[in-house]
Amino acid sequence: MSHTFREVSSKSYHSVFRLREDAEKFILTDNLEIHFLELPKLGFEHQETSDLLVKWLLFLKAESETKLEELAMSEPTIRKAINVLEFLSQDKEARKLYEMREMALKDELNMIEGAKAEGRTEGERQKALEIAREMLAEGDSPERVAKLTKLPLEGIEKLKKQPH
Repeated sequence: MSHTFREVSSKSYHSVFRLREDAEKFILTDNLEIHFLELPKLGFEHQETSDLLVKWLLFLKAESETKLEELAMSEPTIRKAINVLEFLSQDKEARKLYEMREMALKDELNMIEGAKAEGRTEGERQKALEIAREMLAEGDSPERVAKLTKLPLEGIEKLKKQPH
């Protein structure tokens, strides 16, 4: 089995490769690609562009504050990235505060998601109890009610003894 590497166009900074079957030459999947982004090939002709990928590559390649400022003025997301980089390049205490804030925001999101899940679970439980009451009122056996509502049999029997 021989492997050959051939040079891709010397002007192309972005190459995309896909997995292809050797004998039949069909592509394995449309969901897998390998992208090569070659910053050294990004030349002067790419400087004035509206292509977001090129702007981000120029951001990574930027050799001067002036170039960064030009990119920031043309793209709000790059402005945000520059602000975060400037903030993080400050002293250790500023970085620590930033990281603590990020952790607090993530904790808050996790708490909200946990509360939502808890609310859904409680809502499902209340609905199951409502259905169980209706089934018992219709004369279904506690065993059948427990089986269909997934509630514990002991709870169904207690529910049956309660006045409506």
